Amino acid sequence: MAGAAAPKRQDTRKFFENLSGAGKSIAVLTSGGDAQGMNAAVRAVVRMGIYVGAKVYFIHEGYQGMVDGGDNIKEATWESVSSMLQVGGTVIGSARCKEFRTHEGRLKAAHNLVQRSITNLCVIGGDGSLTGANLFREEWSGLLSELVQQGLIDEEAAQKNSELHIVGMVGSIDNDFCGTDMTIGTDSALHRIIEVVDAIMTTAQSHQRTFVLEVMGRHCGYLAMVSALACGADWVFIPEMPPEDGWEDSMCQKLSENRADKKRLNIIIVAEGAIDQHNKAITPDYIKDLVIRCLGFDTRVTILGHVQRGGTPSAFDRILASRMGVEAVLALLEASANTPACVVSLVGNQAVRLPLMECVQMTQEVQKAMDEKKFDEAVRLRGRSFENNLSTYRLLSYRKADSELPNSTFNVAVMNVGAPAAGMNAAVRSAVRVGITEGHKMFAVSDGFEGFYKGQIKEIKWGDVGGWTGQGGSLLGTKRTLPGKHLEKIAEQIRIHNINALLVIGGFEAFESLLQLYEARADYEEFCIPMCMLPATISNNVPGTDLSIGADTSLNAIVETCDRIKQSASGTKRRVFIIETMGGYCGYLATVGGLAAGADTVYIYEEPFDIRDLQANVEHLTQKMKTSIQRGLVLRNENCNENFTTDFVYQLYTEEGRGVFDCRKNILGHMQQGGAPSPFDRNFGTKVAAKAIQWITRTLKESYKGGRVFANSEDTACLLGMRRRALVFQPVSQLRDETDFVHRIPKEQWWLKLRPLMKILAKYKTSYDVSDSGQLEHVSRIRPKETKTSAAI
Repeated sequence: MAGAAAPKRQDTRKFFENLSGAGKSIAVLTSGGDAQGMNAAVRAVVRMGIYVGAKVYFIHEGYQGMVDGGDNIKEATWESVSSMLQVGGTVIGSARCKEFRTHEGRLKAAHNLVQRSITNLCVIGGDGSLTGANLFREEWSGLLSELVQQGLIDEEAAQKNSELHIVGMVGSIDNDFCGTDMTIGTDSALHRIIEVVDAIMTTAQSHQRTFVLEVMGRHCGYLAMVSALACGADWVFIPEMPPEDGWEDSMCQKLSENRADKKRLNIIIVAEGAIDQHNKAITPDYIKDLVIRCLGFDTRVTILGHVQRGGTPSAFDRILASRMGVEAVLALLEASANTPACVVSLVGNQAVRLPLMECVQMTQEVQKAMDEKKFDEAVRLRGRSFENNLSTYRLLSYRKADSELPNSTFNVAVMNVGAPAAGMNAAVRSAVRVGITEGHKMFAVSDGFEGFYKGQIKEIKWGDVGGWTGQGGSLLGTKRTLPGKHLEKIAEQIRIHNINALLVIGGFEAFESLLQLYEARADYEEFCIPMCMLPATISNNVPGTDLSIGADTSLNAIVETCDRIKQSASGTKRRVFIIETMGGYCGYLATVGGLAAGADTVYIYEEPFDIRDLQANVEHLTQKMKTSIQRGLVLRNENCNENFTTDFVYQLYTEEGRGVFDCRKNILGHMQQGGAPSPFDRNFGTKVAAKAIQWITRTLKESYKGGRVFANSEDTACLLGMRRRALVFQPVSQLRDETDFVHRIPKEQWWLKLRPLMKILAKYKTSYDVSDSGQLEHVSRIRPKETKTSAAI
């Protein structure tokens, strides 16, 4: 319609200003076994609840406290959850409660809640705790009627408190709850296990020993499976996958082959619930005796026990719990009489809400399938994340004889480009081993494209990458050199070594390099081969992916240091720390590190600020210092503003805070590259590299015509990234438009949505976009088939 004005586009985002909690009371409790990160969830629920105007109560000692009432149910204040973030376990206590399982116990609990007008419950615990909460909700109106009959409450109170809303968060180190990829505490438990395994490896290597490690997981093998992947264990036993009969001989044969390969140690990981095909327990002592009897190897057993539950929560668990806590409050505010009790959880990188009982039923079905020996079914019910870990482990764990390998004549090269990032070596190891399993000849390029054009290329074999997963940095060597100026020589090296495909693992330079090679295809036919890039950079500034290998290790290093720095102020009064983080122009490390460390303010390039903002932040801290919280933490991304440098911010805060607080500054520098990679980075690097090699194999077969490989379409030069819930292969040529090359960041970054959340938890008034918050979904049993370009994490 010519000349008509374009209709105004409505702003479809909804902000929670209209979701008021005024007049509502929310109670939060932790129940069942404790898990690291529970305190971060409690803190988020309390602060978000107070922020929206609700009254928030702690229920101490779980359901026992709800039944006993009295001082166990206390109103929470903003200050009462300060300094909780870095504490393991649960500060408000947890207890197993027999009384709540009885009708009388639940009646007492209902009475205690009605007396305080609490009709919104946030329960952090395992499936038993959540099932109990659901039963309580179903009985609620009956319980109120009984209380009225007994004259304990009047009709008006029953009317006013007629609906009970329940939202659950799963806190369990076993990660045994269906419907969520990660439960609160799992990542921290993996940190404890990997710390122990890394320590054991050094002693085992000295003495040529075999170690048998028992990890927790009575009904679920997640911890055993992922730690086996993360440390390259020789063998793993989990309840969901009992070994075939005759496993004793196979295992001993594998252990002795590994020793013959000059491997000085063997690691065997056993979940405490491991069984064989006949439901008989497989114990660490049985395995130890077997190895000594059959092989005569010096063998020791280590049982990790409750160490796995302890210690400070990892950065991942703090962020997960904080996001879920805020989401839980939103779910309670939006609940109506006919919404079912729900669980807030994370799938991929996205918050979702799932009906509590659907998750519980599916979790129980896993056990049923295992009891009926339908082990494949049990693995399927555990979810995609579990299945993927298992299939990756199978791919990597057993070296086939050359005669069993598929016959491929392809040569595949692997290289690192850019700055070193923790997890790069795990990715290289995975790529090399999966490539060999697929029948390819694998080549390693040393020192990035500089080594490439100089011909530093040699074949790399299965045994060459043993023990690589736990090593930080880049063992292949890495340089920031781009290939642009050396295309002629690189093409020549591809010809000399007959390289048919290329896997590049690195950061922003790797992305630029792949683009240059793709664009040079018109001039050099040698670059018409399948090329794939895996994002590996601590800055997390590569387009096309939510997460990069190495960023998690870096976050843990930042958070650990912030904890120590905050601790150093515990003896002094009123101190503010100004800390500078790395990341170039990308504010990911500063923002997400700030959320995990409980920062008051975070300055980043993506959110411009001026002197008025700095002034407001100083005033905010001055107000805070008048309360019982007398510490402040300010994070500044290194390139957030060229004039407001770390020194400037430090001097400004020092001057303006004179007489109220004093300041200290700290530039974290290269310490942020982290030492040994975190379990998340080892696992993520391992899985994405395995996926990339499988993609390369497929693309090689599709582009092999007339006796040679020729691939020149844009979808044969891809970046494999994690987008929300799936791993997706995206052509680098398409990602060009999504990139700000001047500042080396993607034009759109998902984590910016976490900034309001961080501000709310630091007591700033801000608007929070809830259009992206979890919608109620259902637990699906039949999953969509994975397409060629995407695969679940």
